[in-house]
Amino acid sequence: MDIFGISFDLSNILGVVIPITLKIVFLILAFIILKPIGRKVIEKTIQKTGKSRKVSANRMKTLEKLLVNLYSYILIFLFIVMVFAILNIPIGPLLAGAGIVGLAIGFGAQGIVSDVVTGFFILLERQLEIDDYVTVGEFDGIVEEVGLRTTKIRAFDGTLNFVPNRFIEGVANHSRGNMRALVDISISYHDNIDKAISVLEHVCESFQTDDRFKDGPNCIGVQEIGTYNTILRVVGQTENGLQWECERDLRKQMKEAFEANEITIPYPHQVYIQEKQD
Repeated sequence: MDIFGISFDLSNILGVVIPITLKIVFLILAFIILKPIGRKVIEKTIQKTGKSRKVSANRMKTLEKLLVNLYSYILIFLFIVMVFAILNIPIGPLLAGAGIVGLAIGFGAQGIVSDVVTGFFILLERQLEIDDYVTVGEFDGIVEEVGLRTTKIRAFDGTLNFVPNRFIEGVANHSRGNMRALVDISISYHDNIDKAISVLEHVCESFQTDDRFKDGPNCIGVQEIGTYNTILRVVGQTENGLQWECERDLRKQMKEAFEANEITIPYPHQVYIQEKQD
């Protein structure tokens, strides 16, 4: 077979191309099969180890995602190496060349090295774990993934922030113990403070059998005295992550109790009108 004056032996070409193609197809199928199998093995191993050693659920999720990512990287690397082997491309010179190029660009990749080193210590020291509520610099939200290079934090408005580990210089982890539920409520300056405190104590008693509260809540008294209003404070310790829900329920019952006992909750426009009258 001649094309543009060049002679081709079609049978020889097919004899070479078909076996190579079949090997690559088999390799792709093996990759597709092994990836979910490896993921399942990792998940079951982590769960079994976590139960036997009583590891927290968040810690198990963090290690599981990290190991799954590492397993994926290793599979991809092996896949590329085996494809080169099938195509009879020598890997040694490529690796040597990659080493020289890596040395050349290494000075520009210090950030990546810093990310990996910082990520290693974050995982080792358990500063962050999946489902933790954290504040990292300007980012505030729930940790979705902790990797060796980046950490994913989901903000409460739904934004997913990818934070390079080298920028994680200080971590405020709000998920390592009971949290405080704090509610301040105003009453009119002319209302009876003792009566208002008594009403709030009755509201607090109704919550002290609530399983969400680990301590309290309790009315601790007057927090602040303004010109036209008095602020009372209620504080309790709740199960982690439930503080906002408890605060909402407290506010609702406190308002209803004040209305039932004819205690006035001043609004800003009422204070403004009083100031104008004075």
